[in-house]
Amino acid sequence: MWWRVLPPRRRRLLRALLALAALLCLLVGGVLARWLTVENLERDEDLALVQAEARGDVAGMLDRLGGCRAKRAECVALVEQDAGDARLRRSGAVKILQLESSTAYSLGAASGETRLAWTVIGSPPVVQCVAVRRSGNVLTGIHVQLLSISAPIAGEGKCTKATPLEEEEEEATEVEEGKHRS
Repeated sequence: MWWRVLPPRRRRLLRALLALAALLCLLVGGVLARWLTVENLERDEDLALVQAEARGDVAGMLDRLGGCRAKRAECVALVEQDAGDARLRRSGAVKILQLESSTAYSLGAASGETRLAWTVIGSPPVVQCVAVRRSGNVLTGIHVQLLSISAPIAGEGKCTKATPLEEEEEEATEVEEGKHRS
C-alpha cells in the first residue's frame, strides 16, 4: 500500500485524479455506447419497414418513411406499388441477410443509401435501396429517419452510382475475364 506513505495532501490529490479519471472513462463510454447503438436503430427501422412491405401494409410503410405522406404524389404511389408487388409479398418472419449503409458510423448528420438484402426463409432474397437521413450528433444523440425504399434491384446491384474509377476497374475485370475464356 504505497499510497499510505504519501503525505495527506498528495493522497487527496491522487484520490481526486482517480475520481476524475473514472468520471471521464464513464463519460467516454456512455458517448461511445450511444454512438454504436445507432447502427442497431437503423437496422431495426429497416426491418420494420420491410416487414410492413412483406405484409403489403401500406399504412405501416408510410409510418416508417418520414415525410412520405407530405409528398403524396410521388412517395405514396411508390409505397402502394411496392406493397402490391407480388415479388415482395411474403408470409413468415423477415430475416435481414445483409445491410450496407453509406451513413454507417457517421459522427453527425449524414444522408445516403442503405443496400438491404432480406428474405423470408424458403423464398428467394430481395435486394432494395433505402434512403436514410441521420441528424444530430454523438453528444445530443443521432436520429435515423428512413426517407424512401426502392423497388427490388438485381442481387449484385448497387444503390450508389459507381465512381469513374470503379467503372474502369469493372471494365478491366470484364476484359481480363474475356481473355481467360478465349
